[in-house]
Amino acid sequence: MSEKARSRTVGEIMSQPVVTAVPSQTVQQAARLMHRAKVGSVVVVDDERPIGILTERDLVRYASSSPGSSFGLVSDWMARDPQTVTPDVRVETALNLLAERGFRHMPVVSDDRVVGVVSMRDLMKIAEIQAIGTPAIEVPKGLKGVVVAETEVGDVRGVEGFYHYREYSAVDLAQQCSLEEVWHLLYEGRLPNRQELSDFTATIHKHRVLPDDLKAVLPAVAGMGTDFVPLDALRSALSLVCSSWGFRPWIDLGQGLLKEQALRLCSVVPTLIMALHRLSQGEEPLDPHPDLGYAANYLYMWKGEEPSSEHTRAIEQYLTSTIDHGFNASTFTARVVTSTGADLGAAVVAALGSLSGPLHGGAPSRALEMLDAIKRPEDADQWIRSAVNEGRRIMGFGHPVYKTDDPRSRLLRGIAEQLGGPRVAFAKYIESRVVAILQELKPGRQLYANVEFYASIVMERLGLTPDLFTPTFACSRTIGWTSHILEQAADNRIIRPSGRYIGTPPPQPVPPLDQR
Repeated sequence: MSEKARSRTVGEIMSQPVVTAVPSQTVQQAARLMHRAKVGSVVVVDDERPIGILTERDLVRYASSSPGSSFGLVSDWMARDPQTVTPDVRVETALNLLAERGFRHMPVVSDDRVVGVVSMRDLMKIAEIQAIGTPAIEVPKGLKGVVVAETEVGDVRGVEGFYHYREYSAVDLAQQCSLEEVWHLLYEGRLPNRQELSDFTATIHKHRVLPDDLKAVLPAVAGMGTDFVPLDALRSALSLVCSSWGFRPWIDLGQGLLKEQALRLCSVVPTLIMALHRLSQGEEPLDPHPDLGYAANYLYMWKGEEPSSEHTRAIEQYLTSTIDHGFNASTFTARVVTSTGADLGAAVVAALGSLSGPLHGGAPSRALEMLDAIKRPEDADQWIRSAVNEGRRIMGFGHPVYKTDDPRSRLLRGIAEQLGGPRVAFAKYIESRVVAILQELKPGRQLYANVEFYASIVMERLGLTPDLFTPTFACSRTIGWTSHILEQAADNRIIRPSGRYIGTPPPQPVPPLDQR
C-alpha cells in the first residue's frame, strides 16, 4: 500500500448516511432497504448504537434455510456485536481488521453512535493507490481468501458448508430441477417457465449434433490403443470445433453472439466426449438421441441404450451439482483468459487444462484407486495411518474452502446409497475412518470427504469407466465456465496481478562469457 493510501482515514472513505434496521424488523424489510440503497449491508441499531450487522451473505443463508418464509427477524440472522472502528482509524488498520476477521463490512462509530460503514471493496480501492511498480497489497500464496472479482453466478460458504447458484441452494436445485433449468438460470438470471424451458431445450438439441466435417477428423484426434488421454483429446477436439465455427475474440462480438457461442459449445461437449471415447475403443460414435434430455442423452451416447430413469436422475443430479463452485482454479483460469479479449473457445480450453490437474478435477478415479488399494475394512486403519505419516495425499478428502462436510459429498453419498452396490458400505466405512484418523493425527485441520470421493462411487455404479470420470465433470463444469466468461466479458478489465521479486537484487553487472 502506498504512503498516500496509508495516510488516509476511514472517515474519508466511509459510506454515509448509514442504512440501518432494528432487530424487530423482518429480514425481507431489511433486504428491501439494502436493495433501494444499493448497498451490501444494513447496520442493526438500538437507538443509534450498532448492535449487529446484516449482509447480503446473511440474506442468502436465510433464503436457503427458510425458502418461502416471510417472518424471519433481523435479530435472528444478524451478526451480533460487530467489529467497529472510529473515523480516525487508518485505512491500513481497517483493512487488516476485516481480513483477520473474514468480514466484508464494518460499522464506523463516533461516541457510540454509528456514523458510517466501510467495506472491503472501499478499502481495496484505496489499496490500489500505489507508486508505479509497487504491489498494492500483500496477498497469501495461491491467492487464498483474496477477492479478485465480483460475481452474480454463485458463491461458496465454506464455514457453513453451503454453496449456491445465483440466489438458490445448489443442492436444492440439483434435487428439484433438471440440468436444463439450472443452465437457463445461470445464463438468463432466472429459472425458466415451461415455454422458456421448452425453447431453451430445443436450442440445445439443435446444437449438440456434430457436423459431418468434424466427425471425419475425430478418429485422428482420438487415436487408438493405450495412449488415449480423454481430456487431452477433448481439448484438441474443442480447439478444432471452435476454429471450424469461426470463433473470434469476444471483444469484437456483441453479448448476444457470445452467449449463442457459449450455448453452442456447451451443447456439443457431451457429444464430443462420448464420440472420442467410443472411437478410442474402436467403436463408431453415436448421434444424440433426438428425444432425450441432456443427462439421459449423455448415457445413451455411451452405450446406445436408453438409460433407466434411476440412472438418468443420478447422473443429472451429479452434473447439476458440479456446474459451478466459486472461483476454483479452472473457473479463474477461464476468467483470466477471457479478460484478455480472447475467443470463448480459448478460455474454455485453458480451463480444461487447469481441470486436468490431479489437485483439481483429476482425482475422482484416484479415489477409487485408494479403495482398491485398501481392499478390506480390517486393513483400513493401517493404510490410512501410513499414508498420513508418509505425507501422501488422500484423494477425495479435504477442500481449500470447506471447513465442514462438503455439501456435494453429502448429496452424492445419498445418491450412491439409492443406487446401491457393494462399494457403498465400504466407501462409507473408509470415509468414517479417514475422518477419524485425520482428526487424531492432524488435529484442527477439519478434513472431510469432498465431491470427488462419492462422485467416483456414483459414476462407477452407473457403469462409466474411470477414464470418463473427469471428462464427465468437465461436461457440466463447461456450463459454469461459460457463465463466468459471459459475466467477465460484460464488465471486463484485464486481470493483471503483481508479483513480488525475491531474487538477487538488481542491477548486477553481466559477467563476461568466460567468467560465468
